[in-house]
Amino acid sequence: MGNRATTVEEQIGILESRGLQIKDKEKAKEILRDIGYYRLGFYLFPFEKQYPRLKNRTHEYKEGSSFEDAVSLYYFDFDLRLILTRYLNRIEIAFRTELVYYLSNKYRDNNIWFADKSILNKQYAAEFERKVYNADFKRNPSIRRHHQTYPNDRFAPAWKTLEFMTFGAVLKLYENLKDMDDKIHIANKFGVRQVVTFENYMHTIRQVRNACAHGLLLYDMQLPMAIRKGPAHLSPSERNNLIGALKVIKYVMTHISVNRVADMKGDLALLYSNLCEDAPFIEPLILKLSEI
Repeated sequence: MGNRATTVEEQIGILESRGLQIKDKEKAKEILRDIGYYRLGFYLFPFEKQYPRLKNRTHEYKEGSSFEDAVSLYYFDFDLRLILTRYLNRIEIAFRTELVYYLSNKYRDNNIWFADKSILNKQYAAEFERKVYNADFKRNPSIRRHHQTYPNDRFAPAWKTLEFMTFGAVLKLYENLKDMDDKIHIANKFGVRQVVTFENYMHTIRQVRNACAHGLLLYDMQLPMAIRKGPAHLSPSERNNLIGALKVIKYVMTHISVNRVADMKGDLALLYSNLCEDAPFIEPLILKLSEI
């Protein structure tokens, strides 16, 4: 059965045979056609008797588990992505802006410092044009207009170029700065004293950002790289999960806008409260966002 396509009617039959309650089968069919049986499975998983075990599962559900609770968890995750995207974008823009402003003013006579072998690690600078400023990058309308206006320029100036680099590319540029004082200055701007911790925090933020951008699971996410000990004050159990990542996001946001941190905490607390009101069976299964 697992390797053969199934109709929504068959899918409902499978779920019921495993002990899942379905209050409105017609609505369930509509939801399965909208969300998909496979995708919804990630939100049914915590209701299984053997959760969080991944191997040799029977897929039987705990008593009282309902299709509607799994759907509520799905929409919770969807809304969580929307909320976090607002604050993740704020961090990304603030990081990018500080990098451009500080280094462009420090190296004021060199507006393409991002590809200078005396400022960036030699290999990074040598590969910048091939890996970052390539033909695809130059198709960006703003970059294309720059080269039409200034045909002799090899690169557009830093404030244009970095604006259109991905978050990951900007972070890699930061990591390849030669002068440790440059890296320390920018890390300190966001309240982190150690560069290695700041880089770890920014990679954590990037991981959550990518999960939001690509519609990946959030409520049960496990970070591939543990969050370092640092000023975000995580407990050992939080160093690989969403709560730890959210504490890092909140800490960095504190050094950008205190008001936005208050907004973020309020948004997360309300989202969690609404979930537990709509689906009280979920409350003990997920991390309490109201405590961030």
